[in-house]
Amino acid sequence: MFTWLKNILGMGEASGVRARNAKGRFVADDPNTPDVNEAYVDGKKPKRKRKPAAKKAPAKRGRPRKNRK
Repeated sequence: MFTWLKNILGMGEASGVRARNAKGRFVADDPNTPDVNEAYVDGKKPKRKRKPAAKKAPAKRGRPRKNRK
């Protein structure tokens, strides 16, 4: 489906823009309304982005360390 059509129908992805009150402070989510998230402007919490797996460091070259006991 087209992204512009999803946005019109309200099926699009969350924008991630936090809602603010008149003083400019962040608004908290009301736990009494489970279907709407008041903390975000569009009412949807954005999905969490996963970080890519860290690459393994290459093996070190050079003289090996002495075994200390």
